[in-house]
Amino acid sequence: MKIYFGFTVAGDRSAVDTSRRAVQLLEELGHEVLTRHLVSDSAWEADRSISPQEVFRRDLGWLDQCDLFIAEVSGSSFGLGFEAGYLLGATNKKVVLLYRRELEKRVSLMITGNTLANCLLVPYGTVEDVEAFLGVNFSRGTNGIKKPTPRNFTRAAGEQAWVRPKSDPILVAKER
Repeated sequence: MKIYFGFTVAGDRSAVDTSRRAVQLLEELGHEVLTRHLVSDSAWEADRSISPQEVFRRDLGWLDQCDLFIAEVSGSSFGLGFEAGYLLGATNKKVVLLYRRELEKRVSLMITGNTLANCLLVPYGTVEDVEAFLGVNFSRGTNGIKKPTPRNFTRAAGEQAWVRPKSDPILVAKER
């Protein structure tokens, strides 16, 4: 599967280690991450080595080409908002938005309040939570890759964020 992994270049990059691990795991699971450069230390310089118009054309090409958009949006930026909004408004592609649970109050309400059927919000506490989510939902099985859909998730009574229930290996996602 071709995955566009969105991560801020100009905003708060404090979740870069989690994002690097997510990209690494997705590649280990056999996916092609079109935007792996976004989690490198030189992402800012690399994007500024070409014109803004070239970045726009390149990134739109990757958005059109991808099968799935996953973004770490804890350090939201206008670019991430544009990318997610473009896909949610102009396509039927699945969008998965990861964000650090403790930063939820700082994440845009347009993200945390999203109720679109093709968008899945995944608040997390640790990199291990992200690894577990990706491992369950993007591993290769005998029937191919499991695609993340809201029906893959349920809500525990009173739970605000997804957790791994003791009785069920499927993760619980935040209800929108």
